[in-house]
Amino acid sequence: MKIRVFVSLKDGVLDPQGKAVGHALESLGFKGIGEVRVNRVVELDVPATDKAEAIQQGEAMARALLANEVIEDFSVEVAA
Repeated sequence: MKIRVFVSLKDGVLDPQGKAVGHALESLGFKGIGEVRVNRVVELDVPATDKAEAIQQGEAMARALLANEVIEDFSVEVAA
């Protein structure tokens, strides 16, 4: 079963990559852009038989490796 793990910085954590993207967009003529945040999406094919099990596996993977819970939040969804 395919899942997606979305990883993003927690509110209040500085995002230097987002700031660089925002500056680059402004230099390309895109004016008035507010805060830019860069996030990650990890797509996985997990050996689960139902959605709840797939989400549980994704959450375990996120806690073990995919997200740094000190500075990042994550969510898991089953891909359509």
